[in-house]
Amino acid sequence: MSSLSSVVKVDALGLHYRQLNARLRELVGQGARHIEIQNVYGQRYIGTDLDAPVLIDIYGTPGNDLGAFMDGPSIVVHGNAQDGCGNTMNEGQIVVHGHAGDILGLSMRGGKIFVKEDVGYRVGIHMKEYKEKVPQVVIGGTAQDFLGEYMAGGILVVLGLGLKPGAGHRANFIGTGMHGGMILLRGDVAPHQLGKEVGVAQPNDAEKAKLADLVTEFARQFGMDPVPILSGAPFTKLYPLYLRPYGRLYTP
Repeated sequence: MSSLSSVVKVDALGLHYRQLNARLRELVGQGARHIEIQNVYGQRYIGTDLDAPVLIDIYGTPGNDLGAFMDGPSIVVHGNAQDGCGNTMNEGQIVVHGHAGDILGLSMRGGKIFVKEDVGYRVGIHMKEYKEKVPQVVIGGTAQDFLGEYMAGGILVVLGLGLKPGAGHRANFIGTGMHGGMILLRGDVAPHQLGKEVGVAQPNDAEKAKLADLVTEFARQFGMDPVPILSGAPFTKLYPLYLRPYGRLYTP
């Protein structure tokens, strides 16, 4: 390796995911700080368990559990991502320049995820936070059903940028079982789309400031202007009504 600052290129064509991930761990162990992976076709677990400040650029479509248990790296996907992005992620950042699949941010406990376009079902399920760790997810488009299901902490922002004028979000059962954290939705959502455990309010000044920071960071990742996003359709805050919504099921 010529320099820690140089870009190390890996061709993933024909590589089994175990071979690819072994190669990544080897390179990071040797001190690589910027890795570019070409020809990615569904290899799973890319970035799993990595705990160094390495930037990984992915060209292609990574498979499930991208960045699972990740603790520090930054991953940029120049395309779409499949299911389970950021599964139990502890720290670091994932940026997806396209769509992402189901259960994005599953049990995520730290770090940030930015998705330019739409996401699938059960995004943010079991997100949690502990002390200074507050996981944050920003979705540029919209989401499918069970957004924020059983959410226990963190911030989940859905911008609805691809919605047609007058159209609202289509997800149902939003926040079902939610008992922590906050969902911020830009655009319309009807009461029947929400879980019974969810309250609706307008964000306060501190929450608006945090929202502005996240939207500005999102816009910077994708070369957008944050001003029209923040000054357009209003944001609605969804919050948990109960700390233990199903506690009665487990107590005599």
